[in-house]
Amino acid sequence: MSSQITTELVKELRDATGISVMQCRRALEEAGGDMKKAVAILKKTSSDIALKKVSREVKDGAVTIKIKDKRAVLVSLHCETDFVSRNEDFTSLLGKLSDMALSGGKDKVIEESKDLINAIIQKTGENVQLGEIYELSGDVLGSYVHNNKSGVVVSLDGGNVELAKDIAMHITAMKPEYITETEITPETRSTMTEVFQKEIVNIDKPAEIKKKMLEGKLATYFKEKTLTNQPFIKDGDSTVGQLLEKSKAKIKEVKRYSIQ
Repeated sequence: MSSQITTELVKELRDATGISVMQCRRALEEAGGDMKKAVAILKKTSSDIALKKVSREVKDGAVTIKIKDKRAVLVSLHCETDFVSRNEDFTSLLGKLSDMALSGGKDKVIEESKDLINAIIQKTGENVQLGEIYELSGDVLGSYVHNNKSGVVVSLDGGNVELAKDIAMHITAMKPEYITETEITPETRSTMTEVFQKEIVNIDKPAEIKKKMLEGKLATYFKEKTLTNQPFIKDGDSTVGQLLEKSKAKIKEVKRYSIQ
């Protein structure tokens, strides 16, 4: 039966699926040279392999962001090692999934990604899993991706794309926990007050001084954690809030994701 399997036939199947030459040859032999059956066999094999690897932890991966026609998508794809995250097939799949999300939305990616991911699992030998997919829309969108591991998309009301990109880069680098002070809950303030009270409780100072020390510690802590209060990474003389005010812009929405 193997004599029916020509090199050209194997190459055609490999070009169509990206699976290794030996796996393509075996699939064609099993299918008696029938290309459609061979593709189905490879899909079944990749599904079986994926099922065996599904419990393996995916600690690495990559993030990509694409923006078009006032829409932005952030898509993440997870794998086991950095080596595979830089694999051409892996990065090509991530690009394909982000294009799919941009044109058809998140649900389309979830619905159609399984077979595509299973094929990559078969080729790389690692567990690969679809990560988060975020969608944003707006007139002013900017993004920044660091080392393919962390990504941020910013939607502004006012300003321009360059400003949105700069703020996205700032968020990626400085990792603020809050956009504005209004996001800080009373519970969070209460918890941090208790933490800092323990730090100053044994200091030999009058109660009024200790109260001011506590207020200072809280103010400094939340300033460092709040985007609009942080010194802008490109110009330490201005806060991000001042930069936005100068540009008559406001932050509408922020989406961010980090693999590690």
